[in-house]
Amino acid sequence: MTKHSSSMHRVPSSGAVEHGYPSGHLGHLTEHEEHAFVEFKALIEEKGLYKPGNPPSHDDPTILRYLRARRWVPEDAYAQFSATEKFRGANEIEVLYDTIDVESFEATRRLYPRFTGRRDKRGIPIYVYQIRHLDSHVVSKYEKSTETTYSRAKTDGKTQPKLLQLFALYENLTRFVQPLASECTDRPHADTPITLSTNIVDISHVSLRMFWNLKAHMQAASQLATAHYPETLDRIFIIGAPMFFSTVWGWIKRWFDPVTVSKIFILSDHDVLPVLTSFMHMKDIPKHYGGELEWDFFDDPAYDDEIKRICQWENGYTEFPRGPMYWLPIDDGKRIECLAVGSNGSTDRRERVCTITKAYPPKSTADTLVSTTVSQTDDATEDEETFVTPPEKTVLNGEVPTANVAALSITEAN
Repeated sequence: MTKHSSSMHRVPSSGAVEHGYPSGHLGHLTEHEEHAFVEFKALIEEKGLYKPGNPPSHDDPTILRYLRARRWVPEDAYAQFSATEKFRGANEIEVLYDTIDVESFEATRRLYPRFTGRRDKRGIPIYVYQIRHLDSHVVSKYEKSTETTYSRAKTDGKTQPKLLQLFALYENLTRFVQPLASECTDRPHADTPITLSTNIVDISHVSLRMFWNLKAHMQAASQLATAHYPETLDRIFIIGAPMFFSTVWGWIKRWFDPVTVSKIFILSDHDVLPVLTSFMHMKDIPKHYGGELEWDFFDDPAYDDEIKRICQWENGYTEFPRGPMYWLPIDDGKRIECLAVGSNGSTDRRERVCTITKAYPPKSTADTLVSTTVSQTDDATEDEETFVTPPEKTVLNGEVPTANVAALSITEAN
């Protein structure tokens, strides 16, 4: 790791880091954001891309992701939303996720960030990505296997199979992990849905040659995800950065939009634990990074106690199975059910795993507009995240400025 007197290196930004979750999310919209929200919903309904109802074709948290990504400009958000809907339809993404071979799905998970089963102090799910496992042999073998992966989805013939399987993982994030995290009430702003993820990216023991060999693989994945799953990433902590990382950073920063770049923090070895513990409890940080969690990269998620508490298991299940899953509303939205889907040997799987009684069931109105107008300039409450942007100076050949660790803090809820 490069050595600098400053404790954290971060990318400068005017983006969402300084006004992060829950600002810009349901229940925490400014008057301007609320107006843009109403205008955007009317626009996509007029264009035939959104149908209100119970349930609507798209939920409010999903719609807000596009507005946040496009700085609350409805026309710009519409352009991205429309392109995504066209892409999803042309590649039958929902059919892909519903019918993908379970083992192929699990093989894809081994090449991308993995959910630990834990959440940070705000309730946002924690993912870990260890790059060192992606040598050229592993990636080549995986890419070849994707050409014959079973799924009933038809494609546009333009998107590579390896990238379509990546979309199955993003479907898992947005349709299984985030809704599950949203139902946990042991967090600040428990009535505000979770639509983000916190990521630890471990690039230790990775050579420059390996980065170069992975460049195309990671670039395509990053750009497609940014285009079609906007605003699903929150903090990205990069650890184990080698001396040559300033060179690699020159490529990486061009793969993301400025708001996403603003959320990337490069930590020196001695600052990994101090910074992570400002965002996460020790019990939720893997031991490999100085925490207490018995979890390694290829392990299944180690679900926390709150997740176990809210799940009412059915059909003989006592834990979540492997493979794709998602949640559907039942009992007029008062509960949600988890369905295990995918396929085993071309035989479809569709089994109810558990149900959860919603802590905040939908209101009686058919199309709920959630609105508690707050100012982004208001002082943060004791449960909220605080971020003070310190003076910055240039390091790493001028590529990555520094910031004081003390400037990043989250105050735990009492």
